[in-house]
Amino acid sequence: MASAMKDAVVIGAGFAGLSAAVALAERGVRVTVLEGKPAPGGRAYSFAEPDTGDFVDNGQHVLMGCYVETLDFLKRIGAYDQLVFHEDLEIEMLAGPGHSAILKTARLPGPLHMTAALLGYRHLSIAERFAVMRGGLRMLAMRRFGDGELRRLTVTQLMDRLGQSEQARRCFWYPLSIATLNDEPQSSSAQLLAEVLKRAFFSRRRDSAFVYSRVGLSDLYCTGAQRVIERAGGRVVPHSIVEMLEPGDRGHVASVRLRDGRRIEASDFISAVPAPQLLRFLPESAVADPFFSRFTGLSSSPIICVHVWLDREVTTSPFIGFIGTTTQWLFNKRQIFAQRGEAHPGYLSFVISGARKLVDRSNQEILDIVINDLHAMIPASRGARVVKSLVLKEKNATMAPDLRSHELRPTAKTPIANFFLAGDWIQTGLPATIESAVISGRAAAAAVLERTAE
Repeated sequence: MASAMKDAVVIGAGFAGLSAAVALAERGVRVTVLEGKPAPGGRAYSFAEPDTGDFVDNGQHVLMGCYVETLDFLKRIGAYDQLVFHEDLEIEMLAGPGHSAILKTARLPGPLHMTAALLGYRHLSIAERFAVMRGGLRMLAMRRFGDGELRRLTVTQLMDRLGQSEQARRCFWYPLSIATLNDEPQSSSAQLLAEVLKRAFFSRRRDSAFVYSRVGLSDLYCTGAQRVIERAGGRVVPHSIVEMLEPGDRGHVASVRLRDGRRIEASDFISAVPAPQLLRFLPESAVADPFFSRFTGLSSSPIICVHVWLDREVTTSPFIGFIGTTTQWLFNKRQIFAQRGEAHPGYLSFVISGARKLVDRSNQEILDIVINDLHAMIPASRGARVVKSLVLKEKNATMAPDLRSHELRPTAKTPIANFFLAGDWIQTGLPATIESAVISGRAAAAAVLERTAE
């Protein structure tokens, strides 16, 4: 007699939830993915701007060549050919009008490609460039042989240990740290920074490539993932807000109850939503368990993304870091997507990571700050007119990378035998990135399959 088809419920349809669901669907599990929003995508979604037709990401999500699990996931759902690889990493760093330096990797095997980039970085003196390289080598040695020393240090404390100058911190280390960890270096985990830099910049040359999507983020991964899930008999159900996990016998989860009264039963359950949302639908008995109760100690960090359409192009650089301003990064969408021949001239996207001091300000105040920073850094922009603007705030964009939060991150397996966790905040060894989300989703799926094989 043929065995009954296995089934599972995944709560949340972002990168973590959909990667978990696809991994299960590929193994013949019938998956129901529940998404509270009107469409899948979680916190990594995009939409078409109605006036210009340009697609807008809710945040500036950049993939990198080192995102091994994410790239494999996109291959499996048939989306890999929608990616554009910028193999030669080239970042213009502006410290003011006319004070520009380029971090550009050489066409050498990694990590020599990054060594060449540092040697040519003119914001630092020759002595500082060599000090940065020595510091990088020492950091990598601490990561490999340091007996957990990095786990106890913040990024700022690490810089003290490495003897890095204020200029090196301001022009190299801190911009990278804030961009990758989404918080201030005074509180961010040195261990997380070391992991990112090792994978992204000090490994293979291809690992440091910036990878952009030819289509909106939602189109990139949601459509293909849904197709794979449905092909295996599953479904993705939007407008499905989970109100409660309902316990069954032996302490297992028996079903989920939705806000509209529907109940969905399954043999296994994966939560792929942020911790505060998860705590709201856990049974009271579970919330009291130390495994779950510690989630209240997790902090989050905000990101602000400002999209601006100017009446002309003001720079030909695709990607610029601002040093010494509130605004940290500029993405020139016209240049980035030049191969597509799309994106209107003058379409720029600005990012402010770890934006705790700004996130409660009005959209107009934030826009004024960004435009003033643009004018200060790129004088050619002063004559340009703002045709349209859009300020997007993610107050809880990522898990904060502080030492306490990093220590509190849980595993995919929970004390409830048939209930598993996924999300960029799960312990993956990485900060809360798309790659961390996909790794966690696949880990949760693997745990489900391991249990059902028993």
